[in-house]
Amino acid sequence: MTQEYILNELKIIFRQINPKIDIDKVTPETKLVEDLGLDSLTILLMSFAIEKRFEFKFDAVQKFASVGEVIEYITLKTL
Repeated sequence: MTQEYILNELKIIFRQINPKIDIDKVTPETKLVEDLGLDSLTILLMSFAIEKRFEFKFDAVQKFASVGEVIEYITLKTL
């Protein structure tokens, strides 16, 4: 699973949890809170969607700052 594939899947998830997000501007450097405007509820929804899509459970509460950090975590969990 490539990082580009994961990024594209995350864009789909972001679109589902907040249709107002301009997914064309989402990059690994994009900040979840500052750039995408995610709050605690949408981050929780994102986490559930990631678990379902990539078929793993988060071990503990994760604090991601950027999309790239999410991609790195998913990459490690799906090796």
